[in-house]
Amino acid sequence: MRSPALRHVLTHLITPLLMCIGMGLAYMGAFVTPEPHHLPVAVIGTAPQAKVFAQTVKDTAGDKLDVRTVATRADAVGLLKSREVTGAYVPSVKAPELLVASAASDMGATAVEKVFTPVAAKEGVPLKVTDVAEPVADDPTGQGLFFLLIALSIGSYASVAALGAAGAGLPMRVRALLALGVSAVVSGIGALLAGPVFHLAHHDLAGVWGMAWLYSAGILFIGVGLHTFLKRWTTLTMMVLFVMLNFTSSGGLFRPELQNGFFGTLHAFWNGAGFVEGARSLLYFGHDGLARNVWTLALWLVAGLVVTGIAALYERPRTARHAAGHAGTATPAADTPALAPTEREAERATEQAAAEEEAEEAVGV
Repeated sequence: MRSPALRHVLTHLITPLLMCIGMGLAYMGAFVTPEPHHLPVAVIGTAPQAKVFAQTVKDTAGDKLDVRTVATRADAVGLLKSREVTGAYVPSVKAPELLVASAASDMGATAVEKVFTPVAAKEGVPLKVTDVAEPVADDPTGQGLFFLLIALSIGSYASVAALGAAGAGLPMRVRALLALGVSAVVSGIGALLAGPVFHLAHHDLAGVWGMAWLYSAGILFIGVGLHTFLKRWTTLTMMVLFVMLNFTSSGGLFRPELQNGFFGTLHAFWNGAGFVEGARSLLYFGHDGLARNVWTLALWLVAGLVVTGIAALYERPRTARHAAGHAGTATPAADTPALAPTEREAERATEQAAAEEEAEEAVGV
């Protein structure tokens, strides 16, 4: 290609075009056609009729539902509050009832209601729906935590551009300290949004802040470490890890039982799912499952610290050579060409321009 400027532009268009493909595949693959896959439900009753009814529902639904029977209503409520089932049906000729926990997933509650409403309609009676775990009135759909996740993610991965590109000349220990500070600021903003601003968290706001810090710090340390090796491709990598795969598998809109197996599998260990499910555990389900989700976030942070540590070791010889080069030019020989400082200045200017361009591109995306 004859024009360097045109080649430069076309090279930089690769990243947004790959993002376009990735976002389309991820979001449309995860959200466009939600279908139940082994959606766990319960039928309440110990009589033979209840067991026959449960088996009939299972045979009719096939792989869409996993149906079990429980002895009492209290047992069903316990399963709902531990999020082991999405709905529990009380068979009755006169007053059939469906128990749901919409704070776990509004979409899941809607899905099981669609399953059992026609069943009650065959008896000619309306279905009573009882919600045993409703989200707060300020977040009626329970999806506010998902949008909080988006805010935390953007603040974290966009900051990686500034720390990695614009701060590339700083020692890794300084960038690591800056990442620590930025994660505290991002999580503090998240706590303000969840508490005083939008009232998603009516209690345990400190716990929400703590999980937000773990989540943000994990992303920042992973990004700062990866930038040493990936440079301008760090933006695309961060988008893949913490947007395309992260938002879609978080369970914030659809629980894994309403998604295909790929996103359902990611939900078990991805950091976005750890934050969303951990916040739900803290705010709505009496801390049930909280420890597991906190460990998920902590392990992502450990992974980030490991990546940053490896990057620091990788940069150390280069930093030493750079320092030696500066020491060698402090007292130049008499025959040093006058053009050398100008060349070094030009090289530094080029590196600085590339860093600024990368930062602007990443934050803009």
